[in-house]
Formats: sequence, C-alpha cells, structure tokens
Amino acid sequence: MSITSSTPLKIDRIVLRRLSMPLRHSFTTSFATFTQKVFTVVEVWSEGLVGYGECAATEFPLYNEEYAKGAYDVIRNILIPILKKEKNIIHPSDINRIFSPIRRNYMARASIDEAIWDLWSKREGISLAKALGGTRRQVETGISIGIQKSPDELVKIVKNSLELGYKRIKIKISPGKDLAYIARIRSEFPDILLQVDANSAYSLDNLNLLKQLDQCDLLLIEQPLAHDDIVDHRFLQSQLKTPICLDESIDSVEDARKALELQSCRIINIKVARVGGLTEALKIHNLCATHGVGIWCGGMLDAGIAKAHNIAIASLPNFIYPGDIPPSDRNFEEDIIEPLPQLGSDSTIVVPEGPGIGFEINKKNYNKFTLDSEAISFS
Repeated sequence: MSITSSTPLKIDRIVLRRLSMPLRHSFTTSFATFTQKVFTVVEVWSEGLVGYGECAATEFPLYNEEYAKGAYDVIRNILIPILKKEKNIIHPSDINRIFSPIRRNYMARASIDEAIWDLWSKREGISLAKALGGTRRQVETGISIGIQKSPDELVKIVKNSLELGYKRIKIKISPGKDLAYIARIRSEFPDILLQVDANSAYSLDNLNLLKQLDQCDLLLIEQPLAHDDIVDHRFLQSQLKTPICLDESIDSVEDARKALELQSCRIINIKVARVGGLTEALKIHNLCATHGVGIWCGGMLDAGIAKAHNIAIASLPNFIYPGDIPPSDRNFEEDIIEPLPQLGSDSTIVVPEGPGIGFEINKKNYNKFTLDSEAISFS
C-alpha cells in the first residue's frame, strides 16, 4: 500500500559505490577520448526500499569543472552530512532547497536528487515517469557518433547506425574534422535527421566555417562556442538559419531563461546530471514549454541507472527532439540494469511502468564492476 506523499522520507543509510565499466568502443569528442566509464552510484535506503542515482562526472574536469573523484568527495563529505541534518524531506523537489547553499557541483548533487526521486516514486508505487509528469509510453532516441579518423570511416558507422534502426544521427565535430565530414554524410544520406555537436570547440573567428555548416540542412548545431557563453551565441544565432542548441552553457533554469531572453539559441539540450538533477530539469522543461522552445535529452555515456532517469524525464511532453538515450549495447558489452532497454523499429525505447526507474539492478554485473563501496548510516 502506498504511503502518502505528506509523510517525510526516513533515510536509513546511503551506500556509495565506485564503478568502472569498459566501453565497447572508444568515443572521441573535441575535448577527450573515452575508453571506460568511471562513476559513482548513490543508493538511498529507506524502510526496505532503495533509490538509485548515478554521478556522471568524468575522470578529468574536461566537460565541466567536476571530475569523478572530486564529485565523490563532495557527495561523501559535504552533501550527505547536509542531508543527515534534514528531517523533513516530503517530496524529491526538496533536495533543491536543501542543497541550495552549495555552489555548482551539479553532477554530485544530481546523483542524490535522482536517487531520492527513484526512492520516493517506489514508495508511492508509481513509475518515475509518472511522478515527473511524463505522458509518453515510448521516447524517441538517436545515436551520437564520436569523431572518426576519416569521412570514409564516418560513412560506414552512419550506414550501420541507420541499419540498426536509428533515425536521428548526431556527429561530434572539431576543427579540421567538420565540414568535409558533414558534407560527405549529407551527400551520402541526403534525407536523414542530422545534427552536429562541437562541445565548445569553435569561436567567432570560425564564423565562415560555421556558415558553411549552416548549408548542410542540419537539425541543429550543438554548443559551437565557449562552454559558458550565451552572448556570442546570440550573435552567431542571428547569422545562421540552423537552430543553435545550447548544452554546456545551460546549468540551471536561470541560465535557460537568460539564453532564451537573449535569443542565444532556439533549442536546449537538457542533461539531468549537468543541471543538478530531475528537479531542475523539470523547471527548464516547463520554462521552455512556456516559450515554445523544444528540448531534448542529452547523455554522458550513461550506464543503466542514469539511462533509466533519462528515459523517465524524456517522457515529458516538451521533449520533442530525439534524445541521446540509446540502448546499453551501443556503448557497453554489459550493463548494471535489467531488463536492458531495447530499440524499437520506430527508433524508440519503451518507458517502464513499474515503480521508480522501472528497472532492476543486475547484481552480478553490479558487483563485478564495483571498485569499492561505503555505507553511511543515518541512525
């Protein structure tokens, strides 16, 4: 029987697990090449139930200022002690208030926010998607392809991806591996949904090249300029017909508001980890819906727990573009959840209807990939 949401959560303990999972293939962006996923899982235990969150911070502070070991330290030594003093968590959105004195450290904060949302949904006996206000039974996904050695290699991977059933293709680009690659793909596949992601690799000095990319019939150009910029993106958007999508520049609903008011972009990518969790992601979703700006769900080479949270948030109505939520076997030989999400013939993944994230933990793999763990009692 479900406990009413007016009853505070009673946290018994939090377990932190550090895991390392090898990638099926190396993945190259404009700032790094990844061969493994090193991350922390947060387990929040309460009266026989457990909620799971996944910290997306990478090994080195290259995507943003957070990194895996540092985020673990913030979770262990700052966020959990704050949480232990809190006796009145009525709803998962309370986590935003509780952690509001902490500056940034969004990925660390997101891992606890996610775990509390999962736990609360399980306690209420509803799916996480329903708890968030999701309306879709399936979410559309595309595929993200890292930087390749040559246009020929890229053509092969895109062809294979289309044969697997993906309808939207995102290609990572960087200076020198951009226009020739994208022009070749557009020539080979003139009708596919195609977008590019620069991960902040360009500046306004590259305006002429970006204007040439603008002629490639792209769905969007993601984060072409500096990771914290919304001013130069405003100018760039005024020069391009292709929508600019902001990613790294949007860490909060306030960032989103300012970017939209400046007309610095026409699309926003929401990464749950980047914005501090599902609560802030909801706020950004609602703001963009009010402004008529479509959004989509980005990914961070996520393992199964983060993927489950992404599936849930992407079920909300204003996620109108395909997300980076591919099945686990895109990046990993094995994953830590079961059953594994499957790609449908229409390039969608089914949204689970079971309580919480709707997936079980694959205990064998969970233990195999665990480097170490620590339990912190709340009694």
